[in-house]
Amino acid sequence: MAHLFAPLKLRDVVLHNRIGMPSMCQYSAQDGIAGEWHYVHYCSRAVGGAALINLEATAVAPAGRISPRDLGLWNDEQIEPLSRIARFAKAQGCAIGVQLAHAGRKASGGTGWQPARTLSADEGGWPVVGPSPISFGEAYAVPQELTVAQINEVIAQFAASTRRALDAGFNVVEIHGAHGYLLHQFLSPLANQRTDDYGGSFENRTRLVREVIAAVRSEWPERLPLLLRLSATDWVDGGWDAEQTVELCRSVKSLGVDLVDVSSGGLASSAKMPIGPGYQTEFAAQVRHQAGIPTSAVGLITSPEQADHIVRSGQADLVLIGRELLRDPYWPLTAARQLGQTTAWPEQYLRAGPAGSTAR
Repeated sequence: MAHLFAPLKLRDVVLHNRIGMPSMCQYSAQDGIAGEWHYVHYCSRAVGGAALINLEATAVAPAGRISPRDLGLWNDEQIEPLSRIARFAKAQGCAIGVQLAHAGRKASGGTGWQPARTLSADEGGWPVVGPSPISFGEAYAVPQELTVAQINEVIAQFAASTRRALDAGFNVVEIHGAHGYLLHQFLSPLANQRTDDYGGSFENRTRLVREVIAAVRSEWPERLPLLLRLSATDWVDGGWDAEQTVELCRSVKSLGVDLVDVSSGGLASSAKMPIGPGYQTEFAAQVRHQAGIPTSAVGLITSPEQADHIVRSGQADLVLIGRELLRDPYWPLTAARQLGQTTAWPEQYLRAGPAGSTAR
């Protein structure tokens, strides 16, 4: 039976446990370039025993940034600072992923600790785009509706950023289709009211996601895994929901997606989410069992016992630990000790490890 410290194989990448760090924006980049904060932040978690680290939302175009301080992979200058992080993480036995993203109508905002709104041009903001001219909320700008030519440009931007991710040395890529950003905006009828081939029916609303997956997979080696992050529900009647998520996940397997990172919400500012311990794991389990594709679970998973139960009970194949890894970079090492599992500690830290720990 799989447990939290059992390995997980995704194509040619073998995770040494089932603990991953999900993408969490740091809002600390300059011109999309990773700095010393990113290096210390991510490399600390690699030393701390996470088997997979997904870097924060990394924009495929300047206009796709959530904020002016987002990471990017839209030009070659951004490759080497990310490569430095990837080299160190892999040297610790940690798989290192990058989440490719376009924020759509939620772009041009402040950092995560500032009021949520669209920045003006005087504040360094820029015009935002989306599937339809519908804003995220009162404090947000109405987006320009993307033309088909512009949609094709976005697809090409995802492909170009994938090539740069490979050059940077990442061995996992995740496509961000969740949390109300551009791809999610196309999925949900609450944000997408188009009447062309990219709107209306389920087939049309999911078209952009499928085309981005195909474009990314065409640039990403067959030996390396591709992940897709989805919000399983908008938590609003008439929006994107779990049944549509399952249907989409059935189709993306054949396009080369290896694991679905199941989250929720972010599309509707009015949504009421029933937040509580493990409140999203049921969606990961539903996708895993009904779509027949590996999943990861995320959302208020705080204790080693809770994370281990998610894997042992077959709700998900991988558990993503967010806020707890912000509080404690070494959460996986502590979790192994609490669960009585043997895991490799860095040689430099062996004096603090449990008896029988081995160097990695």
